[in-house]
Amino acid sequence: MSEGLSIIDEYRTFGSLLKNVVDNRGKTCPVIDASGIPLIATNCISNSLLYPQFEKVRYISEDVYKKWFRGHPLPGDIIFVLKGTPGRVAWVPNPVGFCIAQDMVAIRADESKIYSKYLFAVLRSKTIQQEIEGLHVGSLIPHFKKGDFDDLQIPIIVPVLQKYIGDQYFNISLKIDLLHRQNKTLESMAETLFRQWFIEEAWDDWADTTLDCHSEVMRGLSYKGSGLSDSAMGIPMHNLNSIYEGGGYKEVGIKYYTGEFKERHLVRHGDIIVANTEQGHDFRLIGYPAVVPSFYGEKGLFSQHIYRVILKENSYLTTAFLYYLLMTPNIREQIISATNGSTVNMLAIDGLQRPKFKLPPKEKVVQFSGMVMAWWKKKGLNNLQLRTLEKLRDTLLPKLMSGNARVEV
Repeated sequence: MSEGLSIIDEYRTFGSLLKNVVDNRGKTCPVIDASGIPLIATNCISNSLLYPQFEKVRYISEDVYKKWFRGHPLPGDIIFVLKGTPGRVAWVPNPVGFCIAQDMVAIRADESKIYSKYLFAVLRSKTIQQEIEGLHVGSLIPHFKKGDFDDLQIPIIVPVLQKYIGDQYFNISLKIDLLHRQNKTLESMAETLFRQWFIEEAWDDWADTTLDCHSEVMRGLSYKGSGLSDSAMGIPMHNLNSIYEGGGYKEVGIKYYTGEFKERHLVRHGDIIVANTEQGHDFRLIGYPAVVPSFYGEKGLFSQHIYRVILKENSYLTTAFLYYLLMTPNIREQIISATNGSTVNMLAIDGLQRPKFKLPPKEKVVQFSGMVMAWWKKKGLNNLQLRTLEKLRDTLLPKLMSGNARVEV
């Protein structure tokens, strides 16, 4: 690569570059509770993942699939979200395996005018995402109209560079997708093993115990907004947005803090944090745990909206065991019963101390933890690679389009 000027030859309207649009808006189809054909909604589309994710999907019957819709996406189409967070896009895999609800369309590029993977990369670029944000309407629920397609200008470059950029972006995204799927598989293996060993195969003669016999719970820092930093100049502060609904660590939620704190507000990598606050009473977040990752350093802070849970020295339980224990239905029910609040639901400290469970033998806990820690180590290595690939993916296209990096053809 070499330095140079912008490689953009011209701009063309988004609508003029499309060969087909599958639009099912206004078609609210009947769904079924039982398994059928997945019906994905806008929440399944993310600009950080290559393919649509099956999250909180509904299902439709074969008959509805054949008769209700105007059309269905094909492999190689691009899903384009129109409502909620307009402009999010995902690639349609082969085989497809789903149909799309209203509030999104499936678009197919006209390959005689633009390379489809290049269009996919450009639609995800920061510049185009900002243009889409400037074009969409709607105060409470933003939406981007199909008629706005002709107002969105797409940069056109020579075909050989379209293919190079599109393929590079797609292949990096494919590797990212693979690593995410590996991590999900490893997590599923750990959850399954815990359920089999400590719930389905639990012995009646295992002793009854409570969480407070094995762990301590600490309150986080009640911080001041003036101490927050937009950059990594301060100390990493894990907060309510650092925990996924349903459990697990959410990297995008990290904050940095430059204000005052005390030693008791410090958290270390490998510690368990638990959400103690949730808007509403859906119980999707409150009481769920996450394990602090290592890539933020040895120490960090935790806010007042989460608890730090550490094991007592006289307990043979492990972080891995405690983490999965906190997500079991039995413990979840006991934690939920300890929450209270009208608009904001709160979990008191004793809600993480009183829950009862069966205490398995030490050797079984140790054996389980050894297996799970090996899987967690693999997930950690995957996450390091993910951070590198995501940075490359998100910086490659802007550099090429601006001319800060050139490809010798």
